[in-house]
Amino acid sequence: MPSAPRIVAVVPCHNEEAAIAKVVSDLRTTVPGIEVYVYDNCSTDNTAEVARRAGAHVRFEHEKGKGNVVRRAFADLDADVYLLIDGDDTYDVADAPAMIETLLSGPYDHVLGVRRQASATAYRSGHESGNRFFNSLVSFAFRRQVSDMLSGYRVFSRRFVKSFPALSREFEIETELTVHAVNARVPQTELEVGFRDRAEGTESKLRTYHDGFRILGIFAQLLFHERPFLVTGAISGLLFLLGLGFGIPVVVEYATTGLVPRFPTAFLASALVILSGVFLLMGVLLSGQAKIRREATRLFYLRLPAPPPVEALAAPEGPGRLDGSSAAARRPAPAEESR
Repeated sequence: MPSAPRIVAVVPCHNEEAAIAKVVSDLRTTVPGIEVYVYDNCSTDNTAEVARRAGAHVRFEHEKGKGNVVRRAFADLDADVYLLIDGDDTYDVADAPAMIETLLSGPYDHVLGVRRQASATAYRSGHESGNRFFNSLVSFAFRRQVSDMLSGYRVFSRRFVKSFPALSREFEIETELTVHAVNARVPQTELEVGFRDRAEGTESKLRTYHDGFRILGIFAQLLFHERPFLVTGAISGLLFLLGLGFGIPVVVEYATTGLVPRFPTAFLASALVILSGVFLLMGVLLSGQAKIRREATRLFYLRLPAPPPVEALAAPEGPGRLDGSSAAARRPAPAEESR
């Protein structure tokens, strides 16, 4: 008889005293046997004490930033299933069993919670359009459909977590998680989850433009790191077109008169075309290195055990039971799944 998998919840928190007790209580009620780890990230209120009284294991990350919390938690905790959820009570904990069941019954290594707004004000102004922009960007760049790349509600297998480098420091961690999933081609799927307004008396830690530019910056870095030829190829093409634009009139004039009166322009055109070739060659070399890194990551990922079968889940009957029924009822469309 296989033993039940160990399931842990990772809950990053910064000044969530007003909401964290409900999140911890709901998790323990909804997902039988789950171990809730609240990571207090430089809070100045009583978040840690409130979480401890609610039944959570409380740990501290003194370097501020959600990415730092996730990196510490993924390194410290050893489990079969990891649930990542914010401590502000904006995500519906009732969806957690279905997400866990989906991961185990796939089996998948990553289940992304796609936010479904419970009210028109759940998203802050500008966040929804920004999220759509980043979704389109990732889907285009990595040729994988992503519906909510900035969601903070996810479930992972052990081999996903232990093969994830976690280099981000702040809210761009969701971008890094998404890019790792699509680029490593891990088995993954999406599931709709409830998303509501923050609890009264709490405020968002997101800074719309500051964090938006940070996310864009980390995306550019990851794109260059994982798909360098797409970046260098685009630069090479632009330089080549500029070289042609400057060079064609010089060539036409030389063919007509036999003279090159605009020598600086000819020199510039030649330099641009040569530089275009350099960027093209750079892209080829960097793409080879990126492929080697992906293969190494994949081999390390394959050394880790796959998620345990869903039959291994032993839970009591009731609303929070994990028997695969609710996951089957909410299985996403095949177009949302990727292997």
